[in-house]
Amino acid sequence: MSEELTETDMFIQTEDTPNPATLKFLPGKDVTGEGQPPVEIARGGDVSGAPLAEMLFMIPDVVRVFFGADYISVTKGDDAQWKHLKPAVLGAIMDFYVAGGQPLVDQLQSADVEERVYEGETLEIVEQIKELIELRVRPAVAQDGGDIVFKHFDDEDGAVYLEMRGACAGCPSSTMTLKSGIENLLKHYVPEVTRVEQYAH
Repeated sequence: MSEELTETDMFIQTEDTPNPATLKFLPGKDVTGEGQPPVEIARGGDVSGAPLAEMLFMIPDVVRVFFGADYISVTKGDDAQWKHLKPAVLGAIMDFYVAGGQPLVDQLQSADVEERVYEGETLEIVEQIKELIELRVRPAVAQDGGDIVFKHFDDEDGAVYLEMRGACAGCPSSTMTLKSGIENLLKHYVPEVTRVEQYAH
C-alpha cells in the first residue's frame, strides 16, 4: 500500500490487486454512499449518473472503473503502464473530491435486475447461495478491489453463475478463485451445487 500526498493534503491510498491491470484507490471518502451496492462501468457505458467515471474515462487508457463503498478500482488497457497512468488517475480522483464531489447516488444498476423467479426448494437453495456469497465471498474480494455478483442458479444441472467485477474481471487468478475457492465453499454448504461458472454477457 502506498500513500500519495496531494497539494490539498488529501491522502489517496493506492493498493495493488491480484489483477496487474487493476489498481485500487482509497480516497478516504464515501464512494457509493452507505448501504449502496457497488457500481461497475466500462468505457462507453452510461456515465450520466457518475461524474467521477466521466472524469476517469477522459484518461485515454482507462477501460473500466468499479466503485465500492470506500474505494475505486481502475482497470487500464493492455498497452498502458501504471507509472504513466497512476498520476492522471490520482489527479482526477483528487479534483473530483476537492471540488465537493458526492457519493454516487444515481445507481446504474438496471442491468442487475433479477429476471428469474425461483420457487419452492429452488428458492431456498438460491437464498442460501446468495447469503454465502454476501457473507463469505464478497468481503474477501472487496479487499482485492473487486466484487462477485450472483446471476442465476440452474436447478437442472446444479450450476451457479457468478459475474466477476472490478479487479476480479479479467484477473488471471479469478478463474482459480471461482473454481477452487468459491465452488468448494458453495458445494460444501449447498449439496445441490455441482459447479460454479463465470457469467458471460
